[in-house]
Amino acid sequence: MNDSNRPGPSEPSFDPPENPENPSNRPPAQSERAQSAPEIVATASAKTDPAGDPGWERATLEKLVFASLNEQKAMRRWKTFVRLSWLAFFVVLIWLALHRGTPATNVTAPHTAVVEIKGEIAAGADASAEFVNAALRAAFEDDGAKAVVLLINSPGGSPVQAGMMNDEIQRLKAKHKKPVYAVVEETCASAAYYVAVAADKIYVDKASIVGSIGVLMDGFGFTGLMDKLGVDRRLLTAGENKGFLDPFSPQSDKQRVFAQTMLDQIHQQFIAVVKAGRGKRLKDTPEMFSGLFWSGQQSVELGLADQLGNLDYVAREVVKAEEIIDYTRRDNVAERLAKKFGAAMGEGAIRAFKAIPALR
Repeated sequence: MNDSNRPGPSEPSFDPPENPENPSNRPPAQSERAQSAPEIVATASAKTDPAGDPGWERATLEKLVFASLNEQKAMRRWKTFVRLSWLAFFVVLIWLALHRGTPATNVTAPHTAVVEIKGEIAAGADASAEFVNAALRAAFEDDGAKAVVLLINSPGGSPVQAGMMNDEIQRLKAKHKKPVYAVVEETCASAAYYVAVAADKIYVDKASIVGSIGVLMDGFGFTGLMDKLGVDRRLLTAGENKGFLDPFSPQSDKQRVFAQTMLDQIHQQFIAVVKAGRGKRLKDTPEMFSGLFWSGQQSVELGLADQLGNLDYVAREVVKAEEIIDYTRRDNVAERLAKKFGAAMGEGAIRAFKAIPALR
């Protein structure tokens, strides 16, 4: 037996020897004890999270402020661009409204000059004396224009506008000694034919509509309907005939005779212009000046037109100048927009009550 009090060899110890000089051998303090797993994860997260940086709030705010400023600058630039674009658009629109383009004059190369007369002949329309006559003057004054062609597709219109065109064509022909030809497309009726007879020759398609040498004055009368509805027309005038052709007032026999006399006079003016322009080529028939119209083939037989042919044929075979230059004055962009958005709204209703005689 071993006596525990007796000195002898001691049992081996697994504890490290104490060394006051080595701190690792000291027992850990309370703050240096081993951390738990949650605490280790939290510590690692704190090292990678921007919140762990004391200035992260300021950096984030600066980024937000700069981003907002950049967005505001971009918005201001876009607004400025849009405003400048609209300004440029309106400047161009105003310029176009004040400038109605015409072809350049003094084109020295030989060519056939064309002036279109399309649509209703009326003041303010494309086929008005103002615009057509200006185009005619430009065409006649061009030294390169060997002849002037009136390209017509119109049902007629104002006798006043047609008469002004006819007179101007006669004047320019005498001044510049250039031939004038009329080429009819679909229609050349009434006031349009009034203009066409100023030409030296008239060319038509075999199916064109030509003629209608007459005058009309149209309108409406609502007196019977007003009586049935019990509506009383209260029209005050100073002058016996000031309410003449008022659609809501009855028409007297005296007023009817007066209007008919005026129409007959304008009709005789029309007939005189046609006879002066066509001369002996016209066939004397009872219905020639009755207001009837004929096909292009019939019009050639009656002497209302000279020959079948189109614009290319006339330029190539008659004028001997195949190059065609259009001198027609047209609506510009601003005028088209004005018409499209209602500048001419109600035009049809207004014309229904107009009493101005029109050749149609």
